[in-house]
Amino acid sequence: MKKLVIACGLALSFNAFASGHWGYSGEEGPEHWAELSPEFSACHAQNQSPVNLTGAIKASMAPFKLSYKAGAKDMVNNGHTLQVDYAPGSFLEIDGIRFELKQFHFHTPSENLIEGQSFPMEIHFVHASEKGEITVLAVMVKEGKENPTLAALWKEMPKEGAQIDYQQSVNAQALLPKGRHYYRFNGSLTTPPCTEGVRWLVLKDPIAASKAQIASFEKTMGHPNSRPVQPINARDVLKD
Repeated sequence: MKKLVIACGLALSFNAFASGHWGYSGEEGPEHWAELSPEFSACHAQNQSPVNLTGAIKASMAPFKLSYKAGAKDMVNNGHTLQVDYAPGSFLEIDGIRFELKQFHFHTPSENLIEGQSFPMEIHFVHASEKGEITVLAVMVKEGKENPTLAALWKEMPKEGAQIDYQQSVNAQALLPKGRHYYRFNGSLTTPPCTEGVRWLVLKDPIAASKAQIASFEKTMGHPNSRPVQPINARDVLKD
């Protein structure tokens, strides 16, 4: 068993999506992100996300603490995903640091892989500390029964550039599995500017959504919105 070595994250903006022209295919696709702007140079750095979670090392990792309450404020279609912005007051605690939930968003298919397995969808819950450090909690979504929380959130899906307001009746915790076992690695934002120093926690257990729900998201976006997996390089992937 390996003892967890805590790496300090960089101070980052909690907004995981840079402005500017970038996309998921062609000349603006992931393989060209670092060339599109000097601000995106980190996209060719060494500790990038997502990754294939394989060869994980059993480590002494304390459970992270979650305190989520209903707080979904609005959902924005920024052309890259559907992003649900969250009201203050919900947080994740790890390494003795409190990270407030700022937003969550969706990727299809999944960006991270678990032992080489891809899932139809992945949800990223983006948290920021008072110093601006980022922790992302990732949840895989498998095809199964209709998900009632997604049904409530996606009752109406905004077109690109549009926003839908909520009355904060949705609790993000309803989109988490019962199990809290997880993988951990140090990585980056999975979209430009690809800033590194991000704590990644990927839950081992998936949640379910119906085939129709996943297809509805895919239709709304009009394209896959997943970055290919990046090399692990010298990093360790840890598991509890």
